[in-house]
Amino acid sequence: MMKKLTALLTALFLLLSATALADEVTHIGIIQFAEHGSLDNCRIGFIEGLAKEGFVEGENVVFDVQNAQADTAISAQIADVMAGKYDMICAIATPAAMAAFNAAEDAGIPVIYTAVSDPVSAMLASADGKNPGNITGTSDALPVEAQLKLIRALMPDATKIGILHTTSETNSDATLALYKGLAPNYGFEIIDKGISTGADLPMALDALLPQVDCTTNLTDNTVVSYLAVVLEKSEEYGKPVFGSEIEQVKKGCVASAGIDYIELGKMAGKQAAAILKGEKKASDMPYETVTEYSTYINSDATSAMGITVPSDIAEKAIECK
Repeated sequence: MMKKLTALLTALFLLLSATALADEVTHIGIIQFAEHGSLDNCRIGFIEGLAKEGFVEGENVVFDVQNAQADTAISAQIADVMAGKYDMICAIATPAAMAAFNAAEDAGIPVIYTAVSDPVSAMLASADGKNPGNITGTSDALPVEAQLKLIRALMPDATKIGILHTTSETNSDATLALYKGLAPNYGFEIIDKGISTGADLPMALDALLPQVDCTTNLTDNTVVSYLAVVLEKSEEYGKPVFGSEIEQVKKGCVASAGIDYIELGKMAGKQAAAILKGEKKASDMPYETVTEYSTYINSDATSAMGITVPSDIAEKAIECK
C-alpha cells in the first residue's frame, strides 16, 4: 500500500513539475508584414536581443513566425489568431504593428513593434511620445537628410529624384512628406508615384523614370519586396536606384545612408525582455529610434551607372556586393 502511495505521489509530483515547466515557457507570436532583407534582419535581431537577455529559443521561449506577404488583410487575420493565444506579439513593419495593436488591445497582451518609420502617424504613439496602450517598440526613421546629401555628392548635376510608394502604407506617407520638405535645401525636386500593389510597379516605373535623374527607396514594404523589378526597369532607363538600407545595396542599388536593422531588432528584443521579466510595462516605455547610420556603396552598381564616388565618401563607406 505504501509503495502504491509513494508511486502515486511521485507521479503527481512529476505532473505538477511538468506543468510548472510548461508555464515557464514564453510563447511569442511574430507577425512579419513582408519578406525582404530589412524585415528579416529585424526578426533575427529581435530573437538575438531576447536571447541576450535570457529568453532563448528552444529553452524557455517558443516563437510562432508568420508572414503576411505584404497584405494588410492577412496581417489582421494573423493578429486576431495570435491575440488570445500568446504571451506577447512582436510586429515587424507598420501595417503589422497596427493590426497587432488593434487585435491585442482587448486581450491584454503586450505588443512590441519594430521597423515602424513613424509611430505617431500610425497612431501607435502620441506626439509627446506616450503610448496609446500596451504597446511600444523601435522606429526605423530614415536618415533622409543624410540620404539627400549622399545623392547630391554622387550625382552633382541631378535635379529630380523619383520616389515610389504604396498609397496604403502610412510609413511611406510620413517619409515622403519629409523628403519633399527637405529636398529643396539640396537643389532637388521630388516626383512621386503611388501604387496599390506590386503588380502596379512596371507601369508606374515607365511613367516615373523618364521624368527623373534617379530614384530613392523608402521603407515601403511593397516596393522593397519587388526590388528586382525596380532594379531591372531602372537599368533599362539607365537611372540609378538609391536604397534605404544595406540589403538593398547588396542587391544592386548604388548606395544608401541607412540604419542597421539587426541592431533595430535587438533594441526591440531588449524592450520585450524587460516586459517579460516584469521590470516594465509596454505602456510606460517610450518607443526608441536608431540615431546612427552608415553609408553603403555598391561599386559595381555605381560603375555601371557611370557614377564616380568621391574619395571622402569611399573611405568611410561600407562596400556591398
